[in-house]
Amino acid sequence: MRIPDLDLDLLRCFVTVAERGGFTSSGAALGLTQSAVSLKVKRLEDLIGRRVFDRTSRSVALTRDGEALLGYARRILALNDEAVRRMVAPAVAGRLRLGVADHFVPRTLAPLLARFSRTYPEVRLEVEVGRSHDLRAEQEAGRLDLVLGKRRDGETVGRPIFTEAVVWAAAPDWRPPEGRPLPLALLPPGCMFRDRALAALGRANLAHEVVFVSASLLGVAAAAQAGFALTVLGRGGFLPGLVEVPGLPALGTAEMCVFGDAGGQGALVAPLIEMLREGVGDAPLAAQTASGQIR
Repeated sequence: MRIPDLDLDLLRCFVTVAERGGFTSSGAALGLTQSAVSLKVKRLEDLIGRRVFDRTSRSVALTRDGEALLGYARRILALNDEAVRRMVAPAVAGRLRLGVADHFVPRTLAPLLARFSRTYPEVRLEVEVGRSHDLRAEQEAGRLDLVLGKRRDGETVGRPIFTEAVVWAAAPDWRPPEGRPLPLALLPPGCMFRDRALAALGRANLAHEVVFVSASLLGVAAAAQAGFALTVLGRGGFLPGLVEVPGLPALGTAEMCVFGDAGGQGALVAPLIEMLREGVGDAPLAAQTASGQIR
């Protein structure tokens, strides 16, 4: 039996439908009609002899085979795109000083930077991880070329990369202490997540106290993972050992943006931003939800 080669065009269409959850929206993204998207998916199913979607008039859901194929498809497309950039894209060289907010680090930073370095080996990438407002001050002072960080409420500067929900997080077995204020693990004053959390609890008249402060998001997360306190995270930045805590005031969403443009180094910046946009679309981790609610 001859094993067929998978068609990249069909895989890209399949991944788009899986991520967007529908044929119409996927057609708009791919510049195709709904019927053309449906035909490509059918061709892929015929090629592998498996159904990849359960389709009704109102919804599209991955089958078990579709879920298995999705991981392979993303890896195949990522490798293809990396090879094409390396072979076809104009040569890119130079030095790029990048600041990255640590809210992004648990999510997908290391794989993206490794992929960028493989694709553009002549770029000297220098990375500094820290708090968004500190990194932005460094960029404004000319010590960083580009910053990936949060945009504060009401701001319009920066180019959005992705938006995610801001949620309460704790260890799976964490429960609110009876008769005592909610213990919080937060970043130092000046953090947007901290300001939102304290303001939301104040408006809801929920007693609370900050019992752990760290300048590192990983430090704050560790306190929550240990069951010592409740914390606040972007939903996409969840780490193992943390779950979303329901029943607390909503914290809205946060925009992760790119700030600065490297002062004429657009040839270095553009491919990095493109990879960031692609990478965060593949990386979100579904946060589990704790069973105990705050009342």
